[in-house]
Amino acid sequence: MANVSVFNMEGNEVGKMDLNDAIFGVEVNENLIHMAVVQHLANKRQGTQKAKTRGEVSGGGRKPWRQKGTGHARQGSTRAPQWKGGGVVFAPVPRDYSFKMNKKEKRIALKSALSDRVQEGRVIVLDELKLDEIKTKAFAKVLENLKIGGKSLFVLGDMDQNVILSARNLPDTKTTQTSEINVYDIMNAQTLVMTKDAVAKIEEVYA
Repeated sequence: MANVSVFNMEGNEVGKMDLNDAIFGVEVNENLIHMAVVQHLANKRQGTQKAKTRGEVSGGGRKPWRQKGTGHARQGSTRAPQWKGGGVVFAPVPRDYSFKMNKKEKRIALKSALSDRVQEGRVIVLDELKLDEIKTKAFAKVLENLKIGGKSLFVLGDMDQNVILSARNLPDTKTTQTSEINVYDIMNAQTLVMTKDAVAKIEEVYA
């Protein structure tokens, strides 16, 4: 069972905490992690690209010159792909890029991502994360106290507007709740910061 240090907002160690091996100590399945990341990015794509084929470009209904005797190659339309202003041969059309993963695969992928962060020592557990007011400077001070550099993901047990809005203007910092945690955000962050309350909820849901 993995044992991690618990810190307060001042960056001081205030205790130790055991993490459930059924969630934070599983064998990492890189294939499912990759699939979950690809799915997340694919599902975010709008798929609204569009270009016109030769059948959709206006004009071109008349042959530009007669079939034979001109010395030119035969042409049927000025809207053929080889003409300037012509249609595109295999034009992109609006499409849905999303695909599904079954629940079991999603759970294994999430557990694998969490276990990977623990194995690499990129997990910080906070006893609590509370701010009296919405202030970016106060949240930045927490990052400084915990010596966090680069991208970080803060997982909260419950919705906390003061914390969420205080972190919103920090470019490399993202906050989320246990109900919205996903593999992409975990793997995209260099440091995963969770409150004790968030850890308890994750273990309750996924154990």
